[in-house]
Amino acid sequence: MSTKRSRVFSRKFKLAAVRRMMAGENVSALSRKLRVLRKDLYLWRSHFRAGGPEALRGKGRPRKVATTTGASPKPAGRSEDVDTARQRIAELERKIGQQQVDLDFFQQALRRVGGARRRSAALGALPSTPSSKR
Repeated sequence: MSTKRSRVFSRKFKLAAVRRMMAGENVSALSRKLRVLRKDLYLWRSHFRAGGPEALRGKGRPRKVATTTGASPKPAGRSEDVDTARQRIAELERKIGQQQVDLDFFQQALRRVGGARRRSAALGALPSTPSSKR
């Protein structure tokens, strides 16, 4: 059984490819020249845009972050993440409240319509609602 081994690219190589992409070079042609999949080029570009050159991983396993207290370090921007999460929770709670109001309204309307129906005299006939006298 043969196993296909993927190529590993250095950070320098990825950075050069991304810079060529961002300079306007045709991605398909660049992919052929460098013998890299187009999807990998786009992936590298998105990582670069998100975190700069440091976001492009190089060869090998990523290094562990050494901590002096033994606790895991807090990621940068944690307070903003918490604030946006709280805003999203508040937004969803408002939406649930509005849905509950709508549900109560329609249940009450259904009870009124169900109580106002008259039974039909014939078997199998559909019940009717009283006509409006406008």
